[in-house]
Parts: sequence; C-alpha cells; structure tokens
Amino acid sequence: MIPERKFLISPGPHLWKGLSVSKIMYRVVIALMFPTGAAIYFFGYRALSVIGVSVAAAVVTEYVCKRLRNRAFVMDGSAVVTGILLGLVLPPTIPLWMVAVGSIFAIGIVKEAFGGLGHNIFNPALGGRAFMTACFSVPMTTWIKPMGFAADAVTSATPLSGSSVWQPGDPSVYQALFLGNTAGSLGETSALFIIIGGIFLVARGVINWRIPVIYIGMVALMAVALGQDPLFYILAGGLMLGAFFMATDYVTSPLTNKGKIIFSLALGVLTVMIRHFGGMPEGVCFSILFMNALTPAIDRYTKTRPYGLQRVKRVKSEG
Repeated sequence: MIPERKFLISPGPHLWKGLSVSKIMYRVVIALMFPTGAAIYFFGYRALSVIGVSVAAAVVTEYVCKRLRNRAFVMDGSAVVTGILLGLVLPPTIPLWMVAVGSIFAIGIVKEAFGGLGHNIFNPALGGRAFMTACFSVPMTTWIKPMGFAADAVTSATPLSGSSVWQPGDPSVYQALFLGNTAGSLGETSALFIIIGGIFLVARGVINWRIPVIYIGMVALMAVALGQDPLFYILAGGLMLGAFFMATDYVTSPLTNKGKIIFSLALGVLTVMIRHFGGMPEGVCFSILFMNALTPAIDRYTKTRPYGLQRVKRVKSEG
C-alpha cells in the first residue's frame, strides 16, 4: 500500500535560497553599519541621536499601524532599515522632533498606508526625506563641517552646492569626498564606507550588482557629455548611498534584469539632469522616487515570456 503524501500547493516561485525577509533586512542593517560608523566618527554622537530617534520612531509607528489594521506585528527588520536610511540622509543638525515626524511619515504613510512591506510604491526612507524637504526646507539644507566628537559645529556648504568653495580637479577634494571629510547628510559623505557596505550586500547575494554599477556608470557618462567632472559627480552628494541602498530596494525596483538596466539608466539620466539643470544641487532622492512610480510599467513590459508561449494573432472578421 502506497503511503499518502501531503503536498503544499502555493503560487510560485517554489525555489527557496534560505533567505527570509528578516535575514535579508538584518544583512542590510549590517551593511549600513559601515556608513553609520563613518557618520558617528565625522559628526560625533549627534549622528547617533538622529539615527536612533529615526529608528525608534519607525519601529513604534509600524507597531501602531499594525495594531490599527488588526495585523500581527513582526520584527522583521524592515522598519529598522527604513529608520537607519532616513537618518543617514538627514543633516547632522536637524532637530530631533523633525526626525521623528519624518520617520512617522515614512512608515505610516509611504509604507503602511499602501498595505505594508511588499505593497509600498515608493521607497519609504526617500519618501520621508522628500516630505521633510517640503516641510522643513531650511533645517534640511543646513550643513556643517565634519568636526568629530569634541569640536563645535561650523556651518558649511556641500560640495554640490552653488556656494561651495570645492573645486573639481583638486586631488584633495577627491580624497575628502572618498573618505568622508565633507559637509553633507550623515551617511552620504564617505564613499569608502558606503562601497564597503555595498560590496558586502552584493557578495551575500542581497542586492543585484546591475543597479548600482549601471546607475553610477550612467551618471559618469552623462557628466562627461555635459562637460562636467565625472569623478566629482560620482563621489559628491548621495549617489553612492542611493545606488547601493535605495535604488536596490526589492519592492520598488524592477524584477527582471532587463528592467533593472532600464531603471538604472533612467536614474542616471534623471540624477544628472536635476543636478545640472534643476533648481536643487542633488537629484538622487527625486530621481529614485520618480522611477519607483514607473517600476510597475517597467515590470509589465520587460517580463519574461514563458517558454513555448506564443502570441495569438487576432484576425479581423470580414462582414
């Protein structure tokens, strides 16, 4: 007599690589510790306060939203990732209550209002940053020089700012941008530590290499085409953090490799166009948010046709 076997019937995909949502998110958290450590080193314990408030507000907001929607709260790490990312794209001197407001908006509106993880259209951290830019324009554009733990804060301009004294072509400029000794958002200044975290994610199979490589490469090509310094355009601003940690978000980026290529090329074009022709020096945030909105259309027109499937040609009937 053949023993009865139970089969689990569920939608695809059916192959599991052993990576759960929690494992993925906490690997991202580990990678984010590199730019977070750099932020604390260059901007002191104020950076830790900003990131800490952002993470706490994100987790509490997700818990409250789940309870209001009668859903189970699972500490899968996604709110922690959003909180860290939002903190890293904020100025060091931003008031902490504004940080909390931005984090609440990122989770409550950008993420949970659309149905929670897997249903949000836009990257929550960047949605929160865009909201804060619209509401708190002056604090969101007030920068200080990296002074470490003991020194007083000194107001400064970012390298991409029109009032900046940074001059592309100077080797000391590239060194400062690469190591992180520049004014800017907490986690955007040190390209070195962002790259280390990004390589960790690629090596662990968490993110696809196509998006950051093509995005950064397209920015360089566009900079050359417009007569700008490509290395300066790559290292300055939030391009590195956006390319490795924002544009690669599973939910808001295309699923297919062809879609990822289209997505990344468009990001590069938009970022440089906003930087070069727009009224704001940085274009990473709004470029990614704009392309997030187009991701469903990209997925629709780049999806892989199942093997053996053929389109049926419709024949117009005469009569």
